[in-house]
Amino acid sequence: LQVKVSSATVTEGKAVLLTCRTTCNLTDNPNPTYIWYKNGQLVNNQNNYLFLDSVSGEDAGRYSCNTKGYENLYSPEETLTVIYAPKNTSVSVSPSGEIVERSSVTLTCNSDANPPVDKYTWYKKNVTSPKASGQSYSITNISSEDSGEYYCEAVNEVGAKNSTSQWIIIAGKQTSVKNAAIGITVVVLVLILCLSGFMWFRKKATTSTSVTRDTADNGQVNSSLVHDNISGMAMTPAAAQRADTDDQDDVHYASVHFCNQEVPLYSTVQLPRPQKEDDDVQYAAVKFNRPSAATW
Repeated sequence: LQVKVSSATVTEGKAVLLTCRTTCNLTDNPNPTYIWYKNGQLVNNQNNYLFLDSVSGEDAGRYSCNTKGYENLYSPEETLTVIYAPKNTSVSVSPSGEIVERSSVTLTCNSDANPPVDKYTWYKKNVTSPKASGQSYSITNISSEDSGEYYCEAVNEVGAKNSTSQWIIIAGKQTSVKNAAIGITVVVLVLILCLSGFMWFRKKATTSTSVTRDTADNGQVNSSLVHDNISGMAMTPAAAQRADTDDQDDVHYASVHFCNQEVPLYSTVQLPRPQKEDDDVQYAAVKFNRPSAATW
C-alpha cells in the first residue's frame, strides 16, 4: 500500500487529493474497503481516495491507509503541508494601561503563520511612513506626542495581515499637576479639620474653666467683708443731697432711732460693676446728724 498526494505542500483554501494505492493483486477481494488515518487517528472514509476541496491549517499532518481485513498492514505515512498567510495578528503592550510621560513602553506583535512571519512593520495610525520594524517596538523617553493608535503588519511568503490598533495613552504634565493639586487640597482640608477640632476642644475647655472661676469668684464676693463707715461728722444738707443725687439708683433707705429722735440713715450698696475691680466690694455708709446732747 502507498499514499499518493497531488501536492505535498498546498496553500490554505486550495484543494488536494490523497490516493491509497497497492501494487498487490487482490484476487480474494478485488474491491476492498479502505481505511484512512491521520496522525494515527481513524478518518471516516472508506474509499481509496481522500479529497479535501478547501484545505486549512487543521488538515496538515501525516496520512496513511490500509484495507479492511489487513488492518495490520499500514502504508507508509505521507505528510501534507498546508501553508497560509499570517492570521490572528495582535499587539500586546507592556506596561499596560496609562503610560507615564518620560517612561518607556514596549509593543510586541504576535501572529499565526506558516511559514512563520519573516517581516514585522510598525505603523502609527494616520501616519504614512512606518515607525519601526521587528517583532517588538520600544519607545523610550515617551512624551505626549507619542500618544495614539499603533498597529503592526506581519508578512510571510504567502501574504500579509495587519493587527488591530492598540491605543497608547500618555499621562501628560497636566494630569500630573492635576493629581498633585488634588493631593495638596486633600491634605489642606485634613489639616483644617484637625485645626478646627483642636480649637473647638480648646474653646470648650476655656469655657469650662471660666465658668468654674466665675463660680469661685461669686463665692468670694458673697463671703467678703462689708465695710461699714460710720461718720460722726455732721452732714450738711447739701452734702446729703449730693450723695443722694450721685447714688440715687443704688441707695436703700432705713431709719435709726436715737433717744426718741429719728435720724435718717443712708445705707449705700454699690452693685458689682464689671469695668472696675473695686466695685466688687459692697459699702454701707451710715451718716447721721445728732445733737450735742445725744447719747448712744
